[in-house]
Amino acid sequence: MSLFGKIFGESDNKDSQESSVQWNTLTEVKQLDELVGESFRTPVYIFKHSTRCSISRMALKQFESHYSLAENEAHGYFLDLLAHRDVSNEIAERFGVVHQSPQLILIINGICNYTVSHSEIDAEELKIKIDEQESKSV
Repeated sequence: MSLFGKIFGESDNKDSQESSVQWNTLTEVKQLDELVGESFRTPVYIFKHSTRCSISRMALKQFESHYSLAENEAHGYFLDLLAHRDVSNEIAERFGVVHQSPQLILIINGICNYTVSHSEIDAEELKIKIDEQESKSV
């Protein structure tokens, strides 16, 4: 592994052993309809990742290492936006968010309830936002 690989990590493997996130891979625009429907039962979030960006890689690793939500609390979707830019563009339009990378978008009841990018991406903050939304609906 190169020096930069040791610092930033060479792997973009979203299924690394460190990750407790059960990722669903987002590859097609039509999946967004399913994702929206699902968001009425369980909060859904999308992690938009650029495989060529060290900042995105670090944000992903940080997110995965601090992730603590159970599978029934939220469903995560992973988008390689370089491979699926059409999906990224549709997300921006459909949910009224400005495209950024890396970016975390929380969808509840079909609408974007929370979005952050870059160093603001925080798994613990996502859990807080989900808990806040659930307490409002009780």
